[in-house]
Amino acid sequence: MGKIFWLASYPKSGNTWMRAFLHNLIHDKGGPLDVNAISKTALLDAGKRYYTPFTAKDPATLDREEVAGMRPRVQAAMAAGKPGTVFVKTHTALTMLAGYPSHDPALTAGSLYIVRDPRDVVISYADHLGISIDRAIAVMATEDSQTDASEKGVTEFIGSWSQNVTGWTGQAGATVMVVRYEDMLDKPKETFGGVVRFLHLDRTSQMIRKAIENTRFDKLARQEARDGFGERSPKQHRFFRRGRAGGWRAKLSDDEAARIVADHGAVMRRFGYLNDGET
Repeated sequence: MGKIFWLASYPKSGNTWMRAFLHNLIHDKGGPLDVNAISKTALLDAGKRYYTPFTAKDPATLDREEVAGMRPRVQAAMAAGKPGTVFVKTHTALTMLAGYPSHDPALTAGSLYIVRDPRDVVISYADHLGISIDRAIAVMATEDSQTDASEKGVTEFIGSWSQNVTGWTGQAGATVMVVRYEDMLDKPKETFGGVVRFLHLDRTSQMIRKAIENTRFDKLARQEARDGFGERSPKQHRFFRRGRAGGWRAKLSDDEAARIVADHGAVMRRFGYLNDGET
């Protein structure tokens, strides 16, 4: 049996971009690879098809406790499905769920956690869910929150933004790497290169540069415009929207930005999203 390497984040924080990069790096064929094939490189821990063997129900109808009870078996099946390390994407908070670990430590090889300024996250998340900014701010501040199940996936226990971030980044040891979305944008060569070294992937600097180039945001957006993207929410017009940092300054009111800081200021400051004395 192999082990799982978690690609973790709160929703709309850059997880898909990271998975696209790894997919292009690992399966390099010269040009950009199909973004709809990235789940071949990183499985989706909430995907309905992984729960189907363990229940007679439609997995979308499973309640919180039922999903929590199945997760250890689902993760064991994922780990057993491939030799060596298996990449698995997750938005689920690192916690205990109905008496079960959300991510089985016995099956875990390590984790990469991607964090993004919650003021930018809220804009993308509101669009993804088809709700107002005001409602999205409230969702991101709700402890122990979970997503609705969909036709493609079971409910996910994402928690609040701060709960999700602190759970994953509070782990001790050398098997956890934290990456800021903003550094993926501003320092791609250094940031993605660091990820490759952390994962002990044997790739040259030229191969890393090519994977970065092949997964530029504009190229992913063009692929989606041409072929669609299977992970796009039916409530949003497009998945790959802008891919920028700091867009919240033009989108959020002063009151909206202040509410996010009030909810998450301590964690934001820890990751450099607030200056000393800024409130």
